[in-house]
Amino acid sequence: MAISASLDLKARLAELESGSREALLPVWREVMKRPVPRRISREMLVRVLAWHIQAQAIGGYDTSTRRRLKQAAMGRVTAPASASLKPGARLVREWNGISHTVDIVDGGAVWQGQRYRSLSAVARAITGARWSGPRFFGLVHRKGDDKAEVAP
Repeated sequence: MAISASLDLKARLAELESGSREALLPVWREVMKRPVPRRISREMLVRVLAWHIQAQAIGGYDTSTRRRLKQAAMGRVTAPASASLKPGARLVREWNGISHTVDIVDGGAVWQGQRYRSLSAVARAITGARWSGPRFFGLVHRKGDDKAEVAP
């Protein structure tokens, strides 16, 4: 973005911050292309307008993010397609009242100072049962699990 465009954006955002609710109403109609919601507070007007003005100036969400947000709004939250972890990631899982911390390293994971080749091997060591490691650590969820949350 050019310097002048950056200054224009900053000036526009500053106008939002200093404007009264009544002064923000025509800005809403211009930016949003629809009527102002009846009971929206001034603070919410400022936040929504600031986001949309910035998105118009420097870009908004990409297509896949918009799709995932739409699914979440409709209550169809799914886990990310790929739950691959990079070395340096740390997972924490409570099991039987004990908090277990696992560090992801190249080629595996480290738990209690011991190296394992997979998360499933760590989950087996913790529980004594055959678990899917990604499922045990909350990285994936079964279809139809209505309490599933998206892993960060």
